[in-house]
Amino acid sequence: MGRAEERRARQRGGHRAASTSSSSSPAAGVEGGGRAATRMAAKGKGGDKSKKAGKAGKSGIRRPFTWKKILGTFFGLCLLGIGSFIVLYIMVPVPNGNAAAQAAELQSNVYKYSDGKTVLARSGKVNREIVDLSKVPKGVQHTFVAAENKSFYTDSGIDLKGTARGLYNTLMGRGAQGGSTITQQYVKNYYLTQEQTVTRKLKEMVISLKVDRQKSKDDILAGYINTSYYGRNAYGIQAAAQAYYRVDAEDLSVEQGAYLAAVLQAPSQYDWEVASETGKKLVQNRWNYVLDNMVEEGWLDKAERDGMTFEPPKKPKAAAGLEGQKGYLVDLANTQIEDQLMKREGMSRSQAEAQVVGRGWTITLNIDKKKQAKLEKAVKAQLTSKLDPKKRPVDKNVQAGAVSVDPKTGKIVALYGGVDYFEHYRSNATRPDYQPASTFKPVILAAALEDGAVTQDDKPITTNTIYDGTSKRAVKGSDIAFGPENEDDQDYGDVTVQTAMNKSINSVFAQMGVDVGMDNVLETGAKLGMDTGDLKPVPALTLGTMGASPLQMAGVYATLDNHGKQVTPSIIKSAEHATSKVEMPDPIGEQVLSPETADTVTSVLTGVVDDGTARTSVRDNSARDGQQVAGKTGTSDDNKSAWFTGYTPDLVTSVGLFGEDVKTSAQVKMYGAGGEDRVNGGGFPAQIWAAYTFGVSAKNSKFDLDTDQGAAVKPTKSPSVTQQPTQTPSDEPTTKKPTSPPPTSESPTSKPPSETPTTPAPTTSAPSTPTISPPTGSGTPEDPLDPGDDL
Repeated sequence: MGRAEERRARQRGGHRAASTSSSSSPAAGVEGGGRAATRMAAKGKGGDKSKKAGKAGKSGIRRPFTWKKILGTFFGLCLLGIGSFIVLYIMVPVPNGNAAAQAAELQSNVYKYSDGKTVLARSGKVNREIVDLSKVPKGVQHTFVAAENKSFYTDSGIDLKGTARGLYNTLMGRGAQGGSTITQQYVKNYYLTQEQTVTRKLKEMVISLKVDRQKSKDDILAGYINTSYYGRNAYGIQAAAQAYYRVDAEDLSVEQGAYLAAVLQAPSQYDWEVASETGKKLVQNRWNYVLDNMVEEGWLDKAERDGMTFEPPKKPKAAAGLEGQKGYLVDLANTQIEDQLMKREGMSRSQAEAQVVGRGWTITLNIDKKKQAKLEKAVKAQLTSKLDPKKRPVDKNVQAGAVSVDPKTGKIVALYGGVDYFEHYRSNATRPDYQPASTFKPVILAAALEDGAVTQDDKPITTNTIYDGTSKRAVKGSDIAFGPENEDDQDYGDVTVQTAMNKSINSVFAQMGVDVGMDNVLETGAKLGMDTGDLKPVPALTLGTMGASPLQMAGVYATLDNHGKQVTPSIIKSAEHATSKVEMPDPIGEQVLSPETADTVTSVLTGVVDDGTARTSVRDNSARDGQQVAGKTGTSDDNKSAWFTGYTPDLVTSVGLFGEDVKTSAQVKMYGAGGEDRVNGGGFPAQIWAAYTFGVSAKNSKFDLDTDQGAAVKPTKSPSVTQQPTQTPSDEPTTKKPTSPPPTSESPTSKPPSETPTTPAPTTSAPSTPTISPPTGSGTPEDPLDPGDDL
């Protein structure tokens, strides 16, 4: 044994001896192994604690979220859903068709005047003739399948993805989102209702599956095209073929069928006679989509498709009870009810239309019978009786539209949509495709006052702020170069904001729009009720180059008249059905402008009437009986539209004249119409407004204004100037037609001054002027910076 081994043996023996001695002698155990034992005991206790803590931590995470539990829960829910659907499938039968879907004749709607007693109109009974699918050309059948549901001939009757999306949107309150198969749409039309609820959608899915098993695809397709609503009071393809093309369903061409299939998506928006330019583009795009899908599915030869051209439908046929202005009133009433159904029930536009037209509603309008008659009479006396298309061909292209609103209630009390509903199907009162021109200028001023805007010289914008009225003056502070021409290229020099509004000076409001910020101007326009969502904030919009309708502009000015509380004009007083009642929203909304801002704009607009572009037609009108009036004229580029929107304390009315080609419906110029060189807002529109308003507005009515600015109040300060204009422009009217198209503006028709007035800007502290009584209809206080160019 080596030395190392001996040493290890002795050590082993020593350990055993120590162990023996520690057992026999407590003292020795403490002395020899106490420290080691203590360390081992402490280590053992710490280890136990650590192990216990580790176990507790691991078990706390794993217990509630094990994969077994997650998968078990998932499969359990799946089984529960499948079981519930099986029970639903067994429990839900295929019902009988609803009465409206089976009726050959639907019930008329009744429309009443505001008194609730006098009947305004009864919509004609909606006729529906069921046709056998065999009488519908195969190509026309395929247009509907190509438009709505290409997989119709092979699917099981439902689109699971689309249905799931629809259920989710219903739960989220997002309304109808499409995605239904032809079978589902047929089931909804024939067996169920248009309500957007989870229960109805589940029933629709189950019944669609059963109907697909019980009926042939041809029967389902026939039911679909015979129960759908196509617009123009037409339910079913036979009525639609007659309404749009004056032919029977069996004589429809593929091109015509493609249009009917396309129009189903949104009848009121895609009807060629009432569609906007956007609507026409959309329906043509959908028409192309239908035909292209037919080629893709092998239902149409590509060469034949390439030779097809879009065929616009014919004008609507006259229907008893909707002649004259009645049709326009009924259309707006239906549209506003549909809007509420879409909002309340989550319906699509086409679904809402189908729920309103020919469904037996009793609808009371806000239309006042006397005011309506007075407005129609005013248009005839001041415009249509003076138009002579045989003598002046341009006269046949002049269209008029007007809307009159009570600013305190938001009620539409009178409306003029055109010469006759069946001569001009589209309502001029609600069409938003013509420029409002200078009637937009009060929106710019309202934005400036509300935002506390300042000029490029950092001076607050008020009614007395001085601007340079030089024609074609380039605006300052804009990245986009813009220097608009004043009407007749007239230079005004330095003028106050009040004078600029009176004279409708383009160069001033172009600069003001930049000073305020065009994004702020558009935001103010939206608050007042204009549709500005798609507009870019560019300086050119200061000329009112966007589209707007008399209905919109009446709402804007009614909000000003109502001291800044938003007014959304409503034609509906009540709408009741045998099974439901539609609650209309309050036309009076929240405060969107401060009372001071709104009242200051109103005060300024009294100057347009008493000392500006509406002076002759309104201020000096013999029918005026003490009413205080505010308003603004406007004439668009190339004289394609002319406006006067004005108000008294109790009535707001917007009147627009539009140049529309009688054959193509394109926008055209109105130069020479009615024997006038140029149709201005201060002419026919203001004359119609005055003839109507002064016959129905309260006498001697005065504005209650919370402002110390503008033409309607006593001035306390006047801009001080060191030099007056050296020459006063002539007051002799201009009769010569302009040699170049005028810009969007409205100014007095007088000769431009031969010498531009030159006046320096006012001092910071202007001297006080003697107190001048406010005008009572004979002019405004003299403005030292007003060139005096009035008419």
